[in-house]
Amino acid sequence: MPENILEMKNITKRFASVVANEDINLSVKKGEIHALLGENGAGKSTLMNCLYGMYDSYEGEIYFDGKLVEIQDPKHAIAIGIGMVHQHFMLIPVLTVIENVVLGLKENKEILDLNSAAKKFTELGKRYNMEIDPWVRVEQLSVGQQQRLEILKALYREARLLILDEPTAVLTPGEIDSLFDMMTKLKNEGQTVIFISHKLNEIMKICDRCTVLRQGRLEATVNIEDVKNREELAALMVGREVELVVEKNPVQLLEERLVVKDLCCDNDRKLPAVKNVSFEVRGGEILGICGVDGNGQSELIQSITGLRPVSSGQVFINGVDATNCDARRVLDLSVSHVPEDRHKFGMIGQMNVEENLLLVSYKEDRFAGKGLLKWNIIDQHSKKICDDFNVKTPSIKELAKNLSGGNQQKFVVGRELERTPRLLIAVHPSRGLDIGATKYIQAQMLKQRDNGAAVLMVSTELDELIELSDRILVIFEGEVMGIIDQKEASRETLGPLMAGVR
Repeated sequence: MPENILEMKNITKRFASVVANEDINLSVKKGEIHALLGENGAGKSTLMNCLYGMYDSYEGEIYFDGKLVEIQDPKHAIAIGIGMVHQHFMLIPVLTVIENVVLGLKENKEILDLNSAAKKFTELGKRYNMEIDPWVRVEQLSVGQQQRLEILKALYREARLLILDEPTAVLTPGEIDSLFDMMTKLKNEGQTVIFISHKLNEIMKICDRCTVLRQGRLEATVNIEDVKNREELAALMVGREVELVVEKNPVQLLEERLVVKDLCCDNDRKLPAVKNVSFEVRGGEILGICGVDGNGQSELIQSITGLRPVSSGQVFINGVDATNCDARRVLDLSVSHVPEDRHKFGMIGQMNVEENLLLVSYKEDRFAGKGLLKWNIIDQHSKKICDDFNVKTPSIKELAKNLSGGNQQKFVVGRELERTPRLLIAVHPSRGLDIGATKYIQAQMLKQRDNGAAVLMVSTELDELIELSDRILVIFEGEVMGIIDQKEASRETLGPLMAGVR
């Protein structure tokens, strides 16, 4: 029996003139957790998509379980025992959880026994402590629940090699611990996991080996036990030393920019999601919102930004009553919004990068006059944002959907920060970003704060919340459990509040 379950030899993948992977060799041992690390656009997802059959026109060879394979499509990959959980979910929103799980399975050709499938799925969820109601429609699930569904769906299909592409990007600390328990259990059962992540502490904690890609090429494969610290991995990834601590100036409070009074709103199922929430954010401070995903954070932000109706209560933005204003009116009140779901609310994939960067500002005098757009100025403006935020794209005319997820996030954040708002609302601003981009965006948010902006930030990253926030509001089942000063904030003080214990 071969020691390696997977060998990818001399893999090269091109998209027109762009070389995404160049002559990459990757070996993964049976029963190990193998990290794949690299900056946004380094070629990690592309390499795994070649393995999973998403791309077929590549150079090189793939050996799985000692046999040369030519994987035609994902169905073929699943059939031989390869499962992949993508960074952007491959789910059909209008179908139920269990319908998504069994969709396309060979065993269901003659008779569709959803009850038996649901029973098997529920047992799997209990086994790995990732339970989900099999009869709920996917569109009713939170982002974190959809991520869990994708993982369970791959396990349901009995994958021997499980590829997890940024699986912790949408999970809370407790959910991440459950995921790591599951990964350890799979490893102990002799199964193999490829773990794509930007989070260096996670790689150091859970992985056996790490392969680093840089600009589409193999940089190194290292044993984690031989790596001294996170800084060493970061340097391999970006080719230089990375400062992992963001400097923060003392807070200088200004007037109230956002006031929320007794706010209530419903979720998509017409059930109460936000219950009598009150708080304020002043210029010159960052208020972080902390909580387990699905406890009303999404609905709260949507009701503030005009994307969801307020059933009762009030929202004041920069002194103006903005309760139930539409999204355009809210943005016109000097508000920038980095949304939770960049694909649904932050960008249009069929438009190019430049057009996406113009979406919010196309009416401004600097970009338009006499009914015409000033494309020369717009070109310069777009190139500057891409340069400042290191958006890796062949050109600003490239379709947004063709960029990696991290680069999509960078141009959305760059567009909103460039507007220098009086109120910045940022939901998971560093989700899916490598360590260099994360630290840059965190520094830019602190710069906005230091320049007098009020910042409302939602994140499931406790380390990010504690590092950046001046105060942290904890939400549980739509209610405010408390507001903690940064000096008192820790995993120990926030954890019980996140679980509903005052």
